This record gives sequence, C-alpha cells and structure tokens, in this order.
Amino acid sequence: MEMQELLELGIKLHGHKCPAMPLGIRAGLAALRKLSVERAANKELFCLCETGSAHATMCFVDGVQVATSCTLGKSNLKKLEYSKNALTLIDLKRKKAVRVALNPAFQKKGLQSEFVKLRSQGIELQDIPAEITDPLIENIMIQPDEVLFKISEIFDCNFQTEKGTFEWDECEECGEIVFAPGIRIKKGRKLCLPCAEK
Repeated sequence: MEMQELLELGIKLHGHKCPAMPLGIRAGLAALRKLSVERAANKELFCLCETGSAHATMCFVDGVQVATSCTLGKSNLKKLEYSKNALTLIDLKRKKAVRVALNPAFQKKGLQSEFVKLRSQGIELQDIPAEITDPLIENIMIQPDEVLFKISEIFDCNFQTEKGTFEWDECEECGEIVFAPGIRIKKGRKLCLPCAEK
C-alpha cells in the first residue's frame, strides 16, 4: 500500500487525526523495510509494541497495526505497557527481529508543540484546529526514517507464540461459549472468568 493510503486507512480506523498514529505507521514501515518483509497476511510476523494504556502518545499502536498488519485481533501484536513509542517486529519464520524506537530529539519537539499543549489542557483531538494538526502529520510523513527513529540492527529472536485453540465449552452459569484458556473450574462447575470471579 502507498503511504497516503495507509494514512487514510489509519485515520478511518483510529477515528481522528493526531501525530502519534502516523508515527506508528512510519515506525511499522521502517521495521518492515529493515527486515525486508511484507505486511503480515497471516501470522508470519509478530509485533511487540511498547506503548501503554495511559499516556499521551498511545495512538502510536494503531498506526503500527495499520502498517504491519500485526493486530490485536490476529493475536500477533502484544502491548508491553512500557509507555514508550517503540516496537520490535519479529519475522517468525526466519527468527529475526528489529527494534524501532522514536528518536528522543524528535519526540521532545513534538511534546512541546501547540497540539500537545492543547491536549494537556483537556481539548479533545477532534476540537483541535486542522491548521495545528495537519502540519504536524505532514511533517511526520515526509521526514527520513533516521530523523524520526532509532532503528536497531537485525538480531536473532526465537520468539514463541501461543497456539490458538478451537477447544470450547459452555459456561455453566451464564451459558455463553468460552474457549479453553478462559474456562475455570469452581466448585466442580465449568465457568467463564467473569462468572468464576463472582
């Protein structure tokens, strides 16, 4: 896919324009190029994304998903909750990986922008004027990789993924279908996690 197509797809998926999501697209593309691999059609790639769940630039992970096609739904992407903008992309067949991290110098400039000042005051993303957001995104999309990122050399990585299961049962409390990893036995009854915790 072309860069502009990925950006448009990212905005549709993500729901709004912001700088962090395009940075995730660029980081994912940089990792794919370094490893000389295509976007994941199935589960031939795995991505360890270092973003967290409660920081200003966590939108990064949506861009990574768009670029690499490693997704939460395919279970070939895991958030490590390090609260950093970095990823490790693993080629599972060749057992090779690369780490791409946002360049601290570039990130510091972004964190001092008018966009971030407005966000820190509680202004919602969709309420920030396009004349503030669009130039930031345009700048991200044209910068060379070496300005945006620190990219490691390719390294060996014998990462083991969890095998998916088709084994399932019915929760004896709520009656909903639950796959094997989510079944708990409580007082001799097979229960889903929410029912087991009641």
